[in-house]
Amino acid sequence: MKALWTPWRIEHVRGNSEAPPGCLFAPPTTEAHSKQHLLLYQDGRTLCLLNRFPYSNGHLLVAPAAHVGCLTELTPAQTAPLMELVSQATAILKAQLHPDGFNIGLNIGSEAGAGISDHLHFHIVPRWRGDHNFMTTLADVRTIPEHIDRTFDTLLPDFQAYFKNKNQPL
Repeated sequence: MKALWTPWRIEHVRGNSEAPPGCLFAPPTTEAHSKQHLLLYQDGRTLCLLNRFPYSNGHLLVAPAAHVGCLTELTPAQTAPLMELVSQATAILKAQLHPDGFNIGLNIGSEAGAGISDHLHFHIVPRWRGDHNFMTTLADVRTIPEHIDRTFDTLLPDFQAYFKNKNQPL
């Protein structure tokens, strides 16, 4: 039997991890990218982070800069770049991690499962044939095959290219 070892998640699993100050979707930097904050992209309108406690390798969070809890609170001018970034982030994951599929969605309201209900955010979760669904079902455990720092380094060049091509100052 092989051991599935993800000790860096244990504090989160036990509920002992410390929440970062402020809003997760308002990183304390104006830089377009920050490994410290797992920030792959931000342009003043939208942002994309690696999920620090992912469901699978490459699990991304995409959010508007606007601090709103529901899609209905966004203007069309805010919705368009958000959906563009969801699409672009999915394309980057497809090109770099080669998943067999994706779960893409958002939970609106804590009753619907939103862990952060006051700031709308999409989850983009890459999926592979035969991945670890059984672990969550049987043992409330998830396995991540690659360290989050390496995933960040793999994805960052494509997000940097996207930012450069957008030519949008922060």
